[in-house]
Amino acid sequence: MVATTPSRPHIAERLITGTIGATWILWITGTLYFAGPVLGWTLAFLAARSWYLAPSLPADERPGRLPPALWSWLLGMATMLIILFIGHSQFQLGTGQTIKSAVGWAKGWALLTLFPMAGFALPVRPEAIARAVCRLGLQTLVLLPIFLVAPYAGLPERLWVSPLAVLGGSGDEYFAAMLYTIEPGVGTARWQFFAPWSPAAGMVAVIHFLLARLEPHAGWRWTGYSASVLVALLSQSRLALIALAVIVPVAWLAGKGRKPALWFGFAVAALAGSWVAPQLSALADKLSNDFSSARADSSRVRAALGRIAVQRWQSEAYWFGHGIVERGPHMVEYMPIGSHHTWFGLLFVKGLAGAAALAVPMVWTLLATIRAAVNGRVGQLGFAMAITYWLYSFGENLEVLTYIAWPALLAIGIALRPAQPAADFPPPAEPAAG
Repeated sequence: MVATTPSRPHIAERLITGTIGATWILWITGTLYFAGPVLGWTLAFLAARSWYLAPSLPADERPGRLPPALWSWLLGMATMLIILFIGHSQFQLGTGQTIKSAVGWAKGWALLTLFPMAGFALPVRPEAIARAVCRLGLQTLVLLPIFLVAPYAGLPERLWVSPLAVLGGSGDEYFAAMLYTIEPGVGTARWQFFAPWSPAAGMVAVIHFLLARLEPHAGWRWTGYSASVLVALLSQSRLALIALAVIVPVAWLAGKGRKPALWFGFAVAALAGSWVAPQLSALADKLSNDFSSARADSSRVRAALGRIAVQRWQSEAYWFGHGIVERGPHMVEYMPIGSHHTWFGLLFVKGLAGAAALAVPMVWTLLATIRAAVNGRVGQLGFAMAITYWLYSFGENLEVLTYIAWPALLAIGIALRPAQPAADFPPPAEPAAG
C-alpha cells in the first residue's frame, strides 16, 4: 500500500481527529459512550466501501489485502456473537435479553475488529491521530485545575448523569460527569476524568502517551506526554504506572530486533541474570506484595471476583458460559462476577469457547506487530498497543472500554499495513488536527 500522505485528509481521518478533539464536549453532554461505537461502524462502512471500490480509487486510497491477524479478529468476534446466542439459548434468557446482549456485542466486542480493520484499510495518518491526542492533552491541562480544586472547594463529586443513560450501557458510570471520587477507607481524592472509573483513565493515559511519541513537533509532543502522565498519576492506577515504565522500552527493543548487538546484549544479560536469579525472585515477590497492599481492599475484591467466576464457570457453564453477567455477593460489594478481568469475565459469560475466540486473535496480533516493529516507529506503536491490551486484559474488561480506548486499535491496524519503503512514515509539515 502506498504511503498515505494525501494533500487533503481523508474523511475517515477528519472523523477520527474530530471525535478525539470533541472528547470533553462529548463527556459533559453524556454522548461519549455512543461516539466510539458510531465512529467504529462508520469507519467500517468506509473501509468496506474502499475494498469494494478499490480499482476506481486513487492509488493512495486503495486498501491492501486483509492480513491473517485481522482475519483472526473478524472470525473471533463473529464467533463471540454465535457463542452469545448459544449461551442465551442454554439458559433460556429470552428474546429481549438476547437482543440487548447482541446490541452490547455491537458496541463492544465487534469494535475490537472494526477499528483495526479501519486503521488498516483507510488512508489515516498516524501523525494526525498523534496530533489530535496532543491537542486533547492541552484541553485536559487547561481543565485540570478545576478537577484538582473540586474536592477541596466543596464541589459535588458528580455533576450530573445524562438522561441518555436509558438508551444503553451497563450503568450510570458511563454517562456520569464526575469531577472526582473519594477512595473508600482512605478518604483521599481520586480522579477519573472522562473515563467511567479511575483505572480506565489510566489505560487511556497509557494509550495517549504512546500515540504522542509519533508527534513530530516537540511542543505538542511534550504537551501530550505531560497530560498523559498527570492523568495516570491522578487516576492512581497502579497498572498504568507499570505500563508506562515497561511498554515503551519493550517496544523500542522490539524495533531493534534485526541488530545482532541486541541479541548479544540479551545473551549477556541472561547470563548475568542467572547468577542473581534468587535475589531477583525475592525482589519480585516483594514488589508483588507491595502492589497488592497499595490498595488492599481493591485487590481483595478483584481476587474474590476471579475465584467466583472460575468456580462457577467450571461447575455450571464450561463451554459457552452463562450468557450474561450476574451480580456478585456482598463479599465482593455486589460487583458483577468476572468484572475487573477480561479472561475471568469471558469464562463466566462465554465459557472456554469465548476465551479462545479472544485469545487466538490477541496472540496472532502480538506476533504480527512484533514483526512490524522492526520496520519503524509505526510498527513499534502497534506492538506497544498490543502489549497494552494484553496487560489490561488482566485488570479490565476490554470490550466495555473500547468506546474510549479505540485509538489503540486504530494504531494496531495502521501498523499491520504492508511495510513502507520510506522509514517511519515521514510526517507532513502540519498534520491534520482534531
